[in-house]
Amino acid sequence: MANLKDLKNRIESVKSTRKITKAMQMVAAAKLRRAQEAAEMARPYAERMAAVMGGLAQSVGDSDSAPKLLAGTGSDQTHLIVVLSSERGLAGGFNSSIVKLARARIEKLLAAGKTVKILTVGKKGREQLRRDHSDRFVKHFDMSDVKRVGYVNAREIAQDILSRFGDGEFDVATMYFNTFQNVVTQIPTETQIIPAVFEGEADTTVYDYEPGEGEILADLLPRGVATQLFTALLENGASEQGARMSAMDNATRNAGEMIDKLTIVYNRSRQAVITNELIEIISGAEAL
Repeated sequence: MANLKDLKNRIESVKSTRKITKAMQMVAAAKLRRAQEAAEMARPYAERMAAVMGGLAQSVGDSDSAPKLLAGTGSDQTHLIVVLSSERGLAGGFNSSIVKLARARIEKLLAAGKTVKILTVGKKGREQLRRDHSDRFVKHFDMSDVKRVGYVNAREIAQDILSRFGDGEFDVATMYFNTFQNVVTQIPTETQIIPAVFEGEADTTVYDYEPGEGEILADLLPRGVATQLFTALLENGASEQGARMSAMDNATRNAGEMIDKLTIVYNRSRQAVITNELIEIISGAEAL
């Protein structure tokens, strides 16, 4: 039979844990609102910019004036995998879903004889990939001191990636993150950022460009990479808080259920102890 003191201590321990998970759920809910607003506000700008650049890319086509960020290097031998994750855990499957998608791509590329390099943003993704692919890491961005993600953070990451591309370190760069849909649903997303790929409808409005479409596109493409990274960081931020809120809600419920079960066991054990004591008293009285 379980010791009453041990059961009582365990119940108090689970109650303390429930307070922590409930507090974390409330904090995540408060942060989620701001993060969701930021992500939703960034989407129209990113979509419009992609549409404009898509229209320019169609005009430039495969001409000699096409920028390298659009035309590529002419090879796909070396791939840079950019994995965006969080600095903190306790967010359910948020980080695991991103890493799972990235790992599947890495293994597919390696099986095809390609060279893979990995750039990580956020500690959790790096930790999960380190065991199998630590020798492929080329850069890590620590975001633990960043309280609110800004465009400057995305621009710093983009400048590093663009510099590596300019130095010929890779041919194709692909980014992995979670797209926020709602509190319980975050979609693991794979987006190729170099060479530029434009999805959706391009802007077909006819404009006269000065000095020229190719030159304007060459100036916009690096900004487009930074914008894509910024949008992905915002989507990731909202997804992280949504996943953490959901995970902490589940943890709080589970703690409540465990407390109820332990309380039943405690009451039964206590009742059994009292019954045994009464039997001993009665047996002692009869023996006199």
